[in-house]
Amino acid sequence: MNMEPAADTASDTPSDAQGEVGHASGLSRRGLLGLAGAAGLVAGGAFGVAGGVAIGRAADAAPGDGPVTHPFFGEHQSGVSTAVQDHVHFAAFDMMARTDRADLISLLQDWTYAASRMTQGLEVSASGAVGGSPQAPPDDTGEALGLDASHLTVTIGFGPTLFVLDGVDRFGIAAQQPASLQRLPAFLGDDIDPTASDGDLCIQVCADDPQVAVHAIRNLSRIAFGRARIRWSQLGFGRTSKTTAAQQTPRNLFGFKDGTANILAEDAEALRDQVWVGASDQPGWMHGGTYLVARKIAMLIESWDRVRLEEQERIIGRSKCVGSALSDDAGDEFAAPDFTAKDAGGQPRIDAASHVRLAHPDMNNGTRLLRRGFNYVDGNNDLGRLSAGLFFLSYQRAPEQFIDIQRALSTDVLNEYIRHVGSGIWAIPPGVEAGSYVGASLFA
Repeated sequence: MNMEPAADTASDTPSDAQGEVGHASGLSRRGLLGLAGAAGLVAGGAFGVAGGVAIGRAADAAPGDGPVTHPFFGEHQSGVSTAVQDHVHFAAFDMMARTDRADLISLLQDWTYAASRMTQGLEVSASGAVGGSPQAPPDDTGEALGLDASHLTVTIGFGPTLFVLDGVDRFGIAAQQPASLQRLPAFLGDDIDPTASDGDLCIQVCADDPQVAVHAIRNLSRIAFGRARIRWSQLGFGRTSKTTAAQQTPRNLFGFKDGTANILAEDAEALRDQVWVGASDQPGWMHGGTYLVARKIAMLIESWDRVRLEEQERIIGRSKCVGSALSDDAGDEFAAPDFTAKDAGGQPRIDAASHVRLAHPDMNNGTRLLRRGFNYVDGNNDLGRLSAGLFFLSYQRAPEQFIDIQRALSTDVLNEYIRHVGSGIWAIPPGVEAGSYVGASLFA
């Protein structure tokens, strides 16, 4: 993040093009006190559950590569249909006991202010890492000094327990809870760790430099000190899906191309129908928003690595080399699978229990999801095996879309090699207007 002078009042806003956040003077007094009180305490929690991903630097942008920033303000929150970056740092938060509606609103305002600056390559506040009093902890932790924004996006969501927790309407918003925003049901084969699931709030931070992503979560957690604390977090690397036509389809840790048929940013019709909450949907404050499902999926790497190639391809339903469906002889990754095609022995070329067939829109009444998955490696387990897998993130217009597809995958032969170990769902409010804050429509 670039350094800037603290004395210039104009430097307290992200940029003229981006507009000002609701409280243009910067962080609230509570937020500033949080930065001071949290030094050395909350920062450790931000690195929580996940480990094993090296911290590095993004390569210098070559001339003509285009801007390294994404707009923060707009109709929708960035980080959904935005071109998927290479790294994610995801954190779920719980509000602290004895916090009230004013605390929640001030936290969202403070997060909005800081996020609107960091996504543009600026420090958390105008004082930043070195511009304040030398006798006080700095506003910014400083590890991103000298780094560009690296396509940073910050996406904020609200979990079911933010609205009602143990029957209590803590923040006076229970009447505004979307009817379908409920804790996800149990699915066949789940082995969910409750300590790495759910949360009142979530922040998804994506960037092409992992240090930029970690810096954002670290500083947002410091700002939350006294109002919210991290419940769990996850680092991810090596995106496992694409969200623009210009991106190549990446591979997951099983070595297969993943997300070939993902919804792309250029497909406005699919985004409107399958991702963004429409004007006819309720509640009204969610118009232009979406719903996020996060699933931590452990992959049994060592077991998979002993499976012969032919069987791996049968389980997935695609060629490992080029990613084409097994029904396609031309080797076209993007050719539509033909589920009626038979081999010389009269057997389906794409197995009826293959992942591709069970997850395909044709088998799910046309339902589609926008995926933003990432690989993860959290070291090794007690047996000396890799603790690794897929951190699956999907965005959809309604939670039922994910639920229906996940239930359809109950007979997926791939289930022998994966375990769902973490889970959560959040309502993602619409984008932020200049002068406002994330979630303002909920409190209007």
